Amino acid sequence: MSEIEQLLRPALRGRTPYGAPQLDVDVQLNTNESSYPVPPEVVAAIVAELEEQLGGLNRYPDREFTDLRKALVAYLEDRSGVSLRPEQVWAGNGSNEVLSHLVQAFGGPDRTALGFTPAYSMHPIISETLGTTWVDGQRDRDSFDLTVESAVEQARRVDPHLVFLCSPNNPTGTALPFDVIEAMLEAAPRAVVVVDEAYAEFARPGTPSALSLLAAHPRLVVTRTMSKAFALAGGRLGYLAADPQVVDALRLVRLPYHLSAPTQTIARVSLEHADRLLETVDAIKEQRDRLVAELTAMGLRPVPSDANFVLFGGLADAPATWQALLDRGVLVRDVGIPHHLRVTAGTPDETGRFLAAMTDLVTTHASSQEAS
Repeated sequence: MSEIEQLLRPALRGRTPYGAPQLDVDVQLNTNESSYPVPPEVVAAIVAELEEQLGGLNRYPDREFTDLRKALVAYLEDRSGVSLRPEQVWAGNGSNEVLSHLVQAFGGPDRTALGFTPAYSMHPIISETLGTTWVDGQRDRDSFDLTVESAVEQARRVDPHLVFLCSPNNPTGTALPFDVIEAMLEAAPRAVVVVDEAYAEFARPGTPSALSLLAAHPRLVVTRTMSKAFALAGGRLGYLAADPQVVDALRLVRLPYHLSAPTQTIARVSLEHADRLLETVDAIKEQRDRLVAELTAMGLRPVPSDANFVLFGGLADAPATWQALLDRGVLVRDVGIPHHLRVTAGTPDETGRFLAAMTDLVTTHASSQEAS
């Protein structure tokens, strides 16, 4: 062990950093980004606002990001019909910073966080690196569903201080029934229950948002992001809605002036152009459903998705298929689930490139059970 390794916190020794491969390939479908660039008119509007503000960068930004919070409230009410107040909204540099604020405030030593695998891999990483004990709850091994009975039994056994739920779930893509969320709030009475809705804009018609449950549940938190549907992965803006007392608690752990003035401006102007930026959502959903239909026709097992990606099984050796796709210029994600890969819904051309590659590979890469 090196001198630096000896100085490192014991809980961090031997860990590897999070990170999906960033490779220079023709078709990048591994990180659930939008394949569509920000429209020129939105770029022009952002640049115009930034030009007016750049001379003032000698001053710190608005610590409470007041205008941005008002814009987020207006957006959420317009899209979900749920009325919120600015003091119920919090934001950070991507949803991961928002999640880390929650763990800093409500987790820590001698506290426990519960999530249900497979789910977003950053939930345990953030929890454990911030000194919180992580408990890996389980979903159904075949369907990846989480039933009320299973969730309640696991929550009562653990008695956590934080619960992480994803709706739609990453990497499976399925939305979570409301009865699971409400049952979790009852079964974990000491916990802040976090519903991660990073992919909410892609949900199939009729899928409700947990935002509508906030008024009745002060321990409920709903997190969102502008990285996916808004095509702003590089803008780094995540946010949450919660009871004002939860938001007040996050002020205790945030770093001073944590949202830069350019970040606030980019997000606020983008929200003013939400209709334009979200025009690609239906096109992405069409490609997602195309993936489900055509992978099924190949004899593979895609999971019906409410997100902008599809998890599919039926592979003999997922890492081998991942490499074979990469050799054909198509980058997808190996999320560590045996016999499964995850593919982002891209443009029609990108989706077609992936499906053509899978058509070439399926006879040799599908498991013998699927091939038969």
